[in-house]
Amino acid sequence: MKKKYCLLLSFFCISVISAWSQSYDIVIKGGHVIDPKNNIDAIIDIAINEDKIVQVGNNIDASKARQVVDAKNMYVTPGLIDIHAHVFFGTEPDHYLSNGMVAVVPDGFTFRVGVTTVVDAGGAGWKSFPLFKRNIIDNSQTRVLSFLNIVGEGMRGGAYEQNINDMDSKMSAYVAKQSKDYIVGFKVAHFSGPEWIPVDRAVEAGNQANLPVMIDFGVNNPPLSIEELYTKHLRPGDIYTHTYTLLEGNVRETVVDDATGKLKPFIIGAQKKGIIFDVGYGGASFNFTQAIPALKAGFYPNTISTDLHTGSMNGSMKDQLSVMSKFLLMGMDLNAVINASTWAPAQVIKREELGNLSTGGIADIAILNLRQGNFGFYDKTGYKIQGKQKFECEMTIKGGKIVYDLNGMAQPVIVVPKR
Repeated sequence: MKKKYCLLLSFFCISVISAWSQSYDIVIKGGHVIDPKNNIDAIIDIAINEDKIVQVGNNIDASKARQVVDAKNMYVTPGLIDIHAHVFFGTEPDHYLSNGMVAVVPDGFTFRVGVTTVVDAGGAGWKSFPLFKRNIIDNSQTRVLSFLNIVGEGMRGGAYEQNINDMDSKMSAYVAKQSKDYIVGFKVAHFSGPEWIPVDRAVEAGNQANLPVMIDFGVNNPPLSIEELYTKHLRPGDIYTHTYTLLEGNVRETVVDDATGKLKPFIIGAQKKGIIFDVGYGGASFNFTQAIPALKAGFYPNTISTDLHTGSMNGSMKDQLSVMSKFLLMGMDLNAVINASTWAPAQVIKREELGNLSTGGIADIAILNLRQGNFGFYDKTGYKIQGKQKFECEMTIKGGKIVYDLNGMAQPVIVVPKR
């Protein structure tokens, strides 16, 4: 009798475990999955339980799911990562991108375009980071990370960003090490002058904290040499942003010779050395006359990012998907565009738990539609190119929860009230 009872109990436990193991919160069916880390480029299903991806494979049983998403004829990718944005929003009128009103509240501009992780690029410095964390990081559904500005005051604009005395390697590295879950590197931005001090102090902070540096090279007349920047100041893994910009006046060197339209010969070598070239589109930091010949010469960005703020999003930049659409139109391979917006930036910021669809990994997922039609893409100068396809986000899943559903794809639709 005792033996029979034990057998029945064992059978019951096995049945419960089996039923539990085959239960899912969400199953995404029939989507074209592109996961560069795992070399997946196929129509395949994905199952999610709680905040994790628990299965990637064919013919996952959707009857075991609480919600089912039919992703047929859509692309399923890791949640997009925008490594150059400005989300240190605040109410101070004279604070520019550091607790100011030119920055944007992240949740309103991320999930609707498939972005699950955003990196604020230098809005906060070591002095203002605690406020940034308290106000923005701790109150956002979006995963918000930070490139800490080498200037203690952050991107307050004007004289604040020119103050070499406020560029403190030691304090920047100290704050980064104290907040290593959120700070992924250091930022240099908007410095006007011939000195290399801002770059060198940021790199020193990077050495102390073992983190990369993102460089917005600022302006000077005559411009500082970008070849010297790449070869004598930056390290492999450091990031050069605003790659395809042409500023008015002789104030910043370009990657493509403006007179000849040819890519400068040292650029490919710098990329091979390990310099990371980031788009950082922005309001005034992207020109088709730089990007088109650069891509034709085989020079593609390592990472695609927006430089999101009120000026860029209402100008020619728009959003992450618009920038990705432009690079697809200019000849960048679809998988390469997805990689530059997911797995590549995850590696650059040393957050390799992100940007992929590995079984057991964080369930951050974007479901994208590549709309067909007639679309116009223009830059800050009014240079315009016509395209036949454009990315649109159908659904965003962050940490296993549906945070954006454009057309009610999830069945059944479950609406969680927000305060």
